[in-house]
Formats: sequence, C-alpha cells, structure tokens
Amino acid sequence: MQIEDIKILFKNNKEEALFGRYITNNNIEPLLDKLAQKFTVETIGYSVLKKPIYGVKIGNGDKRILMWSQMHGNESTTTKALFDLFNSFLDDKNDLKHILQACTLYVIPILNPDGAQAYTRINANEVDLNRDAQNLTQHESLVLRKTFESFKPHFCYNLHGQRTIFSAGNTNKSATVSFLSPAQDEACTMTPNRRVAMEVIGVMNEELQKLIPNQVGVYDDAFNINCVGDTFQSQDVPTILFEAGHFEGDYDREYTRELIYTSYISSLIYISGHDIDGRNSHSYFDIPENEKNFLDVVIRNVGGYSNDSLVDIGIQFKETLVGGNIEFVPIVEKIEVLVGVYGHKEFDAAGEKVLGDDGKKLTINNENVFVILKNEKIALIPK
Repeated sequence: MQIEDIKILFKNNKEEALFGRYITNNNIEPLLDKLAQKFTVETIGYSVLKKPIYGVKIGNGDKRILMWSQMHGNESTTTKALFDLFNSFLDDKNDLKHILQACTLYVIPILNPDGAQAYTRINANEVDLNRDAQNLTQHESLVLRKTFESFKPHFCYNLHGQRTIFSAGNTNKSATVSFLSPAQDEACTMTPNRRVAMEVIGVMNEELQKLIPNQVGVYDDAFNINCVGDTFQSQDVPTILFEAGHFEGDYDREYTRELIYTSYISSLIYISGHDIDGRNSHSYFDIPENEKNFLDVVIRNVGGYSNDSLVDIGIQFKETLVGGNIEFVPIVEKIEVLVGVYGHKEFDAAGEKVLGDDGKKLTINNENVFVILKNEKIALIPK
C-alpha cells in the first residue's frame, strides 16, 4: 500500500469522537460498544479504583500481535490511533482483509484507566506500571501479564507518548515518532527476536521518512528488566516500543496521531505478508538516537541580567488537567546562554529586557501565560 493510500485511509477512518490529549474510559466506552458488533470486546480486569480494563480481539490469523496503550495514563496519542485502526478494519471496503486473515490482534486500548482519568503517568497507587514488570504489585500489571501469557503473542506493541524535549539525534529536528527494540539482557545482545523487531521498525521508518524526514528517533537500549518491553523481549517475543512525540504546532498531537496510524498500518501489512527473521534489520541502525535538545519556547538575547551580557530564557510547558481540559502552563526552566538547545517557538529579544505579566524580570520556575517584550505582550501558550 502506497503512503498516499494510507493517508486517504486515515482521513476516511479517523475516529472524530476522540480529539486532543485527554482520553479516558468515558471517551472510548461508546466506541467499544460499536466495535462489539463485529469484534470481540471484553473486560479483562479492573484497575485499582475498579475501573474496567478492556480488551479487543480482531482477526483470526495465525500471527498473534498484542498491543497495549496508555500504560502511562497521560500518553493518549497511540490510543486515538488505535480507534482509527479499528474503524479501518470495520469497513470491508478498505482492502485490509489480508491482515486479519494472516494476523490476530489483541488490543488493550487503556491499560491504566485511573491514570488516564487523573491525567498522570502513574496509576492510583502512584506506581509506574512500566517499572512493575517483575514485581507485578499492581492490578493493571497483572492484567497485562495474564493477557500476555494466555494470548501467547508473536509480536508485542508497547504504545507510549514522549515529551516535547526530544530531538532525532543531536539536531534541531524534533523526534516526532520514536521506536525501540528493547534489550533482553544486560549485554544488550543482538538476539534473533530483537532483530525481528528491528526489521519491522525499519519498515515503519521507511514510510515515515516520506512524511517527516529526519524526525524519527530511537531510544538507547540500556537494559531494565523491570520495564515491560525488556521483560517481554527477554521471553523471546519480538517487542516494539512506539513513542508518539511532537510535531511543530501540534500540541493536541493530531498529526502525530496520523503518523502513528501510518506506523500501525505499514507494520501490520509487512507482518501479515512476510516471514520475518531479522535478516533485513540493518536499516534500524541508521535511525538516530534521541537527544534532549528542545524546550517549548526559547527567548534569545535577553538583556538586563548579569554583567550586561545577554542570556537566553528557556520555557517548558507543564501539562495540567483543569476541568476536563489539558492546559499548557509555561514554566521558566533555564536562564543562561543556551547552546545546542532549540525552541519549538523562538523569539529574539535583541538585547531588550523580558518581563513577566507582573512587570518583573523572569526567574527560574516563574509561571507566565505571556511575557512583555518591547512593551508588547507575547502569548507563550500554544493556540
């Protein structure tokens, strides 16, 4: 399938009921009712606060793929793209039957519904589920492990979202989508199943480069057996970490959603049509490793601080849940000369002072919706 065909497929099957960053069980439950008319939808367990955790089974092929999203409750972009994928499979006219004839998908759209409701990374017991793969202390961790053991997947898709700070390599290119084939031992051995995951990532990267050239990254593969991906990889199941990141101006992550959808479709087409052995994994090693080169806003060449030298002011947005909406609160993180650091939005003060909305100089940890530069108010928050 050509990239233009995938773009049309996304446009025709985008789930319009889901938008923005705040996605909870309340948003997806009506959509699951619709899916239940054609697919298997079941409650596979409950969260700490007794919210249902749902599983969706699609297809009847021999290749089994387990996918889970919102293990971290505030990482919802991959969840939106899952429902776009579901819609694509609902319509038989979309020429995707071959995927479901070759593959069986088992999908957990929201593994951490308590964290999703509170818009937090952690669950209701303040545990990061992605560090609980060995101890299995949490309800949600046990649900995922039991599903893994009963479904016996041939592939795992570990679906996450990443902060706006990441660049694709040591560049000024944002890492809009990132991947990883996790290590399965301390030596980070290039095992056969790691290479299988790498081959699939290489295929997705090839398609994404047509849309976001030089904006795909990989994470370093330092081994941590407490992480779910490392644990499943260590059990010889090829596991792929997906990270939905930032594209210019896209703080709702709606374009990133399309890119994740593109990754789903291209990888599933490849898996369904090939017996993958990892021999074609070489292109994975061409993907640059993520660096932390970005802040949300950088104001350059600010005067009025020390010794009449100019400094840069770096501002990062704090995502805050307010009345059911996500608000982006600008926080001053750095006041120094920022070399090798880029802003998703940049201003040049040209030696002038920059003041907060209280008329005072900015200091570290200041919160400001706007700043004053040359007697003009400049809004910092994304539109």
